[in-house]
Amino acid sequence: MTHSQINTHKHYQQLSLSDRATIQALRATGDTATVIAQKLHRSKATISREITRGSVTQLDSKRHSHQVYLADTCLKALQDTINDYGAKEFESITFDNGSEFAKLSEIVGTQIYFAHPYSPWERGTNENTNGLLREYFPKGKSLRDVTLVEIQAVQSALNHRPRRILNYLRPCDYYRRMA
Repeated sequence: MTHSQINTHKHYQQLSLSDRATIQALRATGDTATVIAQKLHRSKATISREITRGSVTQLDSKRHSHQVYLADTCLKALQDTINDYGAKEFESITFDNGSEFAKLSEIVGTQIYFAHPYSPWERGTNENTNGLLREYFPKGKSLRDVTLVEIQAVQSALNHRPRRILNYLRPCDYYRRMA
């Protein structure tokens, strides 16, 4: 008996920032996932997953639910933060390449960069902070039961911890000096 081994190689190409922006624009015009997939020469499943992953159902003031693309929410929240604290506090910001960050290139007041897929070293401070947070909230632990007081305690602990990137100053001291 002979053993035959057939290898089929499929190459997955992650959606680019441009692809995500196109998906958002086409969704705004009412195109379906099928139509968008055809226009981008992608699988309908890829487009559907992106739309689902990048959207959230929110309730308006009249308790009506509607889908909101997270990119719009992130854009407004970050721009408000930069406006509140001042652009000098944010020389540059580097984001992951996720759909929730697709519109953030429109931010005004700082340089915006997007990390390459599967390149966590391009977001060093973010990865370091994630590691510090994992000391308090282990991976896989639900945050559902974490109270605001617990979150504020962790925030305070991390803000009082010296950081090498700040010449071993604590964030609370560094930003007080800048004020």
